[in-house]
Amino acid sequence: MSSFRPFCLSAWLAGPAAAALLLLTPVSLLPAQAQAAQATPAPQSANSPAPASPSQTTVAVTSQPPADQRGIAGRAIDKVKQVAKSAGDIFSRVPCLPPKGGAKPMGSLPHVAGKLIEGRPVVIVAFGSSSTAGFGASSPEFNYPNRLAAQLRRQYPSADITVINAGVGGEDAPEMMKRLQKEVIDVHPDLVIWQVGTNAVLRNLDPADTAKLVEDGISRIQAAGGADIVLVDPQYSPRVTERPESASRMVRLLGKVAELRHVGIFPRFEVMREWHEKQALPVESFVIADGLHMNDWGYACFAQLLGDDIIRSVGQIKLGVNVPADVRTYRPM
Repeated sequence: MSSFRPFCLSAWLAGPAAAALLLLTPVSLLPAQAQAAQATPAPQSANSPAPASPSQTTVAVTSQPPADQRGIAGRAIDKVKQVAKSAGDIFSRVPCLPPKGGAKPMGSLPHVAGKLIEGRPVVIVAFGSSSTAGFGASSPEFNYPNRLAAQLRRQYPSADITVINAGVGGEDAPEMMKRLQKEVIDVHPDLVIWQVGTNAVLRNLDPADTAKLVEDGISRIQAAGGADIVLVDPQYSPRVTERPESASRMVRLLGKVAELRHVGIFPRFEVMREWHEKQALPVESFVIADGLHMNDWGYACFAQLLGDDIIRSVGQIKLGVNVPADVRTYRPM
């Protein structure tokens, strides 16, 4: 994997510190519009029960309300609150460091990047099993699609972005293929993030059969409209690594499918193994007690690294970087 910049604590703390100073400004000095913005009811509690179906887990990252409905001060206070909230983020306890080492070049995600640059609505479908649904997270706020949506909202505050959580626990490629048309293709997404393979390993399914189904699914998505696609391979966790041969073969074959079909792949197994083996994080710091599913920190760091590369892809296209179509191996920054 390629080398990465180390986590910069001082830079990370600078934003929250400035936010804190702004938040200490007396209300009396703010315009009436700002006071009205502060009186806005709080969002739904993070402890609300998890949604029951994929259609209920849609996260819309919408554009800001029209200027005539909000003053400049109101929007500024919203931004300050957002920065202040990030100061208490989960990464204040354990920073999310990008992996180190060599990696193949990463291709861009031209479809979703182009939409963001042009200011057009973007639809992202997170397709998968319980890792996508968010089993193990303390609340829906902490599943990876919601974390990804929040990150993209911070980066593109005026963009109209919808992230749809189409995760169903216990499924793998055979079940996912049955709902691919309705829950992915018919949505006309700009980006599909397809997490797959873990349950196939746990159920002792042949990795080659899984890879073939995934390749067929990718072909159908590409034929339907050219959405960008990123595969996510199995997680590095005790329940998976106790089947080392099957897990290793699954990771290898999914990578081969991504290469053959010119789509991205987020190497979750490799990333999580580095958390443990090179960053010296105990497995229980990112996996819950069942030995399989990620916890809040695991989902948050996964989403952060994935979001960083979506943002990087947009930056490449803004700079006019032309990444060859056959170079699409997806790696964290």
